[in-house]
Amino acid sequence: MVRIIGILVGLFFTAAVLWAFGNGAVQVASQDYFVEKTAETEFHLHPKELDQASDHLVAHWDKQQLQRGYQVYKEVCAACHSLRHVAFRDLEQIGYTEAQVKAIAATWQVPGVDPVTGEATTVPGKPTDYFPLVYLNDVAARAANNNAIPPDLSLMTKARHEGPAYVYSLLTGYSEIPAELTAEFPDFSTPPGLHFNRYFANLNLAMPPPLAVDDQVTYADGTPATIDQMAKDVSAFLTWTAEPSLPKRKQTGWPVIGFLIFATILAYLAKKQIWARAKKKA
Repeated sequence: MVRIIGILVGLFFTAAVLWAFGNGAVQVASQDYFVEKTAETEFHLHPKELDQASDHLVAHWDKQQLQRGYQVYKEVCAACHSLRHVAFRDLEQIGYTEAQVKAIAATWQVPGVDPVTGEATTVPGKPTDYFPLVYLNDVAARAANNNAIPPDLSLMTKARHEGPAYVYSLLTGYSEIPAELTAEFPDFSTPPGLHFNRYFANLNLAMPPPLAVDDQVTYADGTPATIDQMAKDVSAFLTWTAEPSLPKRKQTGWPVIGFLIFATILAYLAKKQIWARAKKKA
């Protein structure tokens, strides 16, 4: 009787698993089959491949690249996008000295108080200050950007799928609407004030191309500042702002994996030894 009940329970769970698998497969197939074909679904592109030092087996930060990325952020992106979760003193992690960080902070204006009048004002930043907000609130941001709110970039590469590659692709993905798109979807257009970009979900982006020409910045280390290079550098910098401990986390993983492999081998050998004795007794 117990055996029959066990068999029935097993059959029930097997049927439940098969039903769940089949139902999920049918739903996915139905969604793919019945999805409406639009310009967005047909012409939106997956992010390009991007190779960063932090992606390697021995992950590390290319500090020279991060400093170039900071320069691109300050000279190009900082006009619209904030880094609210990053403090100036954090820049020491990418190779700047304490004196350099102090000088960098002083080039930024942060909220402060006039010591004479007690009124709110702006003052030169200190290493302990955070990067200032570009706009005081969403209303000000919309008013200055054609009703669009420029997102904060502190965590952008963690907030988007394949974040670093997404940022790089978006910055280098502006183009004219391809002829094949208008041929297949004659009603598609880019409204005034928007810009066509195949790496953006709905193809039309409010942000104009921030990296418009080569040599838009002049790198201190002499690296040619092509659009592609500037996009890679600022993507690397934003990868760091989103997770400064990324290489350390990955490096910690290798000893953990080594320990787990060693523990597995040890457990296997112990099992062999224990069962060898049991077989002899049997």
